[in-house]
Amino acid sequence: MMFKIVVELALVGAIASVFIVAAQGRAQEKASEEAAGRNYMRSLDEIMAKARNKKTLASWAYESNITDYNQEQQLQVSLEVAEEEKEYWKETMTYLWHEFEDEDLKRQFKKYSILGSAALPEDLNQRLINAINRMQSTYAKATICDYKNRDKCDLHVEPEVTNIFASSNDAEELKYTWLEWHKAAGAPSRQDFTEYVQMDNEAAKLNGFDSVAEWWLSEYEESDSEDQFAALWSQVKPLYLQIHAYVRRHLRLKYGEDVVSAKGPIPAHLLGNIWAQTWGNVEKFTRPYPNKQDVDVTEALISQNYTALKMFKAAEEFFTSLNLTAMPPLFWERSIIEKPDDGRDMVCHASAWDFFDGEDFRIKQCTEITKAFFTTTHHEMGHIQYYLQYKDQPTIYRAGANPGFHEAVGDVISLSVSTPKHLRKMGLLEDGPDDLESNINQLYKMGLDKIVFLPFGYILDLFRYGVFRGITSPEDYNCHFWQLRETIQGIEPPATRTEEDFDPAAKYHIASDVEYMRYYVSYIVQFQFHRSLCQLAGEYDPSDSSKLLSNCDIYRSTAAGNALGKMLQMGASKPWPDAMEVLTGQRKMDASGVLEYFQPLYQWLKQENERTGEHIGWESSNVQFCTPEQRSYMANSDFSEKLSKYSGALVD
Repeated sequence: MMFKIVVELALVGAIASVFIVAAQGRAQEKASEEAAGRNYMRSLDEIMAKARNKKTLASWAYESNITDYNQEQQLQVSLEVAEEEKEYWKETMTYLWHEFEDEDLKRQFKKYSILGSAALPEDLNQRLINAINRMQSTYAKATICDYKNRDKCDLHVEPEVTNIFASSNDAEELKYTWLEWHKAAGAPSRQDFTEYVQMDNEAAKLNGFDSVAEWWLSEYEESDSEDQFAALWSQVKPLYLQIHAYVRRHLRLKYGEDVVSAKGPIPAHLLGNIWAQTWGNVEKFTRPYPNKQDVDVTEALISQNYTALKMFKAAEEFFTSLNLTAMPPLFWERSIIEKPDDGRDMVCHASAWDFFDGEDFRIKQCTEITKAFFTTTHHEMGHIQYYLQYKDQPTIYRAGANPGFHEAVGDVISLSVSTPKHLRKMGLLEDGPDDLESNINQLYKMGLDKIVFLPFGYILDLFRYGVFRGITSPEDYNCHFWQLRETIQGIEPPATRTEEDFDPAAKYHIASDVEYMRYYVSYIVQFQFHRSLCQLAGEYDPSDSSKLLSNCDIYRSTAAGNALGKMLQMGASKPWPDAMEVLTGQRKMDASGVLEYFQPLYQWLKQENERTGEHIGWESSNVQFCTPEQRSYMANSDFSEKLSKYSGALVD
């Protein structure tokens, strides 16, 4: 019996040894596979950096000089890079990266496993690229005739149309200009947009997504992103409603109740901006305390002989004062900071560019000497600073922690730059008292930029989500777009709209295939960043009325700069909550920073609107933009359900 037990134990031990050896062998095999994966990823990173450099150079050449030749070159390079990416993607997918132990290596493989539009067959990818290029070209080349001189028909959106909306108080001129611009820039792109949606959705499916909506949302790395966006809107909506009611009253007083109703949406052409996305240009006749000093410094910039270069140098000095990085030599050599006077067509919309070689970073901007461009210059240089801080990360990580982070970085600097405190340091504003009335004026001006933008920023991708998912068909493009604008933004078109029109494409980001929720997110998280940076700089203390968040200037604070730099250096190497936590200690997007910043204004507006008996909210528009048949369909469709879920109850 003892012998039998010994034999059985020996057999058990032998079997166990076999399993141990097998397990050790598998572990060694996995370690070997992971080592091979690491070497492959290192090689792929170098290859993709060169491919992205090549593609970006071609895009720059086209956008800075729109010609048929440059368009054809950009197309060919895009197709070549797409085929190259596709071949490497096939190799990438042969690795069992899901089983890797190294979380960072798994993250790189996961990001490279999403091929993008290169997943399309070459003929479909060419159709996609051509559709986008045609929309972009239509937008860039669109011109209209002047209202006062119909023989002058060379007005572009920048600067001519923009300047008309900034300066004109003639409702008929504004209406004419609005209608003509949307006719020239929007309507011609309707078919190209439909083609683009079809091709991009095919690409999304090849990448494992139901539609482009899910593809774009994946960049935020959280399954409930849409619900988070809606929750953020619910936080800030009460403040927006107060601003909306206050501005509508003043527009009614200026233009009359036959133009602006007491309880309806605001006509889009009266808000000082061709898209009604920010309303800063109506501030001059709606200012809460009109006798107080205005902080608009355009005249000071002009009188002090500021040039585009001087504005860019001032922006650079702000970043270096925080112990962040100066612009490299190639930036000054290759950027386009003024519109060339050689008659070329180019995309004037300000943009910052990373050429993925660690040395070449540029801005393309048709700078005018205005306060708005002074702020925009700091914003665009914020993008460059982000590029500089994460330039040593692997290529796949050279991006913002989420799309909104990149937009927020420049804006968080602009929050300091726009304060009276900073403008006085720059010699652009005379010394004056920081009393309550001046503070309300300043907050109001900021609110016409930061708060009124939020519903617009939210709407543009809600519209496209519906299109990509098939909730909005091509037959309902314009109807659904304006239904969103009315319901969420409280805006109506200046005249009847039909499906002959295509107003969404009169906005650059629609025409150029730029995801827009990033701007909405950035307008929230920048205040989270700002609050933390201001506390580090010793500029903000909730218990000290002399240290308001709205008058914080982090200029020359190395403590704030070092903290910001630490977050920026991460790029997209970690999920965005990790990056958020590094700077703010928070892991969720939260609008409480926005509300803290604007709390004095909110209280003032509530009291003022109550005093004047202003209606809060709006009734349905009397302007037709949907047919009765479309409205009947919407009432019983997924569109109505989505609209209710993500907009909240805004209309009385």
